[in-house]
Parts: sequence; structure tokens; C-alpha cells
Amino acid sequence: MARSPAMRRYNRDIVALSIAYAVLLIGAVLAFKHHLVSGPTSYVVAVLPALPIIGMFAAIGRLLANERDEYLRMLLVRQTLIATAFALSIATVWGFMESFEVVGHVESYYVAILWFGGLGVGSCANRLIDGRRA
Repeated sequence: MARSPAMRRYNRDIVALSIAYAVLLIGAVLAFKHHLVSGPTSYVVAVLPALPIIGMFAAIGRLLANERDEYLRMLLVRQTLIATAFALSIATVWGFMESFEVVGHVESYYVAILWFGGLGVGSCANRLIDGRRA
């Protein structure tokens, strides 16, 4: 099946953002490890790796807005809703367990990782649901 123009743009954007994320994360880790930043600059450097992740969220939104095939758009919407429910459910349960001190603290940026993992869960759900219809 040929990819739509919106999907091709999305794939290109995600690859570029992934490379930017890797470069910025490695740079930030090294800058903090070697004490190269301090004061207000440390806030800027700490935020830099988050920017490509935010860009990925925007790329997904742009894909949803620009995909012309209604069926593909419906699959993407379902996939992102499943990813959102997956990440928020795990974060909520973990948050309560953390509040009651039955588990340790987990950094909040892991919610984005859960969400991206949830996209995989949503993709599997789409295949299962569509498999039943076929």
C-alpha cells in the first residue's frame, strides 16, 4: 500500500526529530556530567531534549489534521486514544502507589515513553479489531 503524502511527511519529520532528540539528549547529559552549565543556562540545556519530543506530538497532530483518507485517520485517532489511555492509566496508578509509598519515584518524562509505547498497543488493537472484521 502506498503511503499518503501526510504519512510520508510524518515519517520524515519523526526521523529528523528522533535524530535531534538523540543529539540534544547526549549533549545535555554530557554538559551536566562535566559541569559545563550552571545557573539559568542549565534550565535551557535541561529543556532542550524535551523540544523534539514536543515536536513529535505536534507531528502526530499534523498527521491527524492532514490525512485525507478518513479510514486511515480513524485508525490514527483510535491508536492515539489508546496510547493516551494507556499512558495516563499507568501514570495515575503509579502516582497513587507512589503517594502511599509502596513504590519508588519515577521521573515524569517516562509518561511520554509510556505514551509512545501505547501507540504500539494501539497499533496492535487496530490490527486485532480489523482482523475480526475481515
